[in-house]
Amino acid sequence: MPPETERQETGIDNSEVSRIALKTFFNICDAWGLTEQEEKGLLGNPSPSLYQQWRAGQGPTVPKATLMRISYVLGIYKNLRILYSEESRANAWIRKPNRAFAGESGLERMIQDLASVRHYLDSFVDYPSPSAISDS
Repeated sequence: MPPETERQETGIDNSEVSRIALKTFFNICDAWGLTEQEEKGLLGNPSPSLYQQWRAGQGPTVPKATLMRISYVLGIYKNLRILYSEESRANAWIRKPNRAFAGESGLERMIQDLASVRHYLDSFVDYPSPSAISDS
């Protein structure tokens, strides 16, 4: 569907949604210190040229599947900020081995299955207790 038609039907400017989603995603990736390869994995492995366009704040609108992946990352980031008062600890959590993920880090599991990490962290937000979630 052409962008103009989609905007008329939904009332949403998908190019603006894409721009904001990508900017926020890359800001989170920078806070987490992710590599290009890790960022691509979280985005669903776009082509190198598409990734570079998105990283530069250009390129075509983001497909719905990629927007869903970005929304999982945003939720994971938000949940970690709720569960950990120290930003450095929240950011470090994604790289630590985790028993809940069979010893993989949160990031390793996120690249395989973003939804499972989001749901795992969601389960603790109702009862925030950082000592309850495994980070070893």
